[in-house]
Amino acid sequence: MLKPTRTDGEGMESSILSALADDRTATVTVHGEIDFSNADELAQRLRAAVADWSPTTVRVDLAQASFIDSTGLGALIEGYQAAGAADIRFIVVNPTDVFRRVLTVTGLAEFFGLAESDPAAETEEMPAQATGA
Repeated sequence: MLKPTRTDGEGMESSILSALADDRTATVTVHGEIDFSNADELAQRLRAAVADWSPTTVRVDLAQASFIDSTGLGALIEGYQAAGAADIRFIVVNPTDVFRRVLTVTGLAEFFGLAESDPAAETEEMPAQATGA
């Protein structure tokens, strides 16, 4: 059974939810964008999951995430580092194809456990695409 935690302090639910399952897996679920406006919150939620719950695994579910920028990637890296320092497994699950590509291109897919969860997607050649950024 999942146990959701915290709100944003204003009485409204955050777009980043944390839950601890009976199997001691902490899941942090992101809805919408991960950018400079909420990257600190994501990093804090990931660090808190490690410190408060000492789970066996920290899972970041990106199924409902629509965008990530460099500050969002930084937040994921902070979570990965916090989990690693506590000898806790850290994985990213359910990334969209766009997220998977960003994580693969930046070299973060393996760190976040994506290579083991979907090896076919990691070895597929993707055409180069200009982004204008």
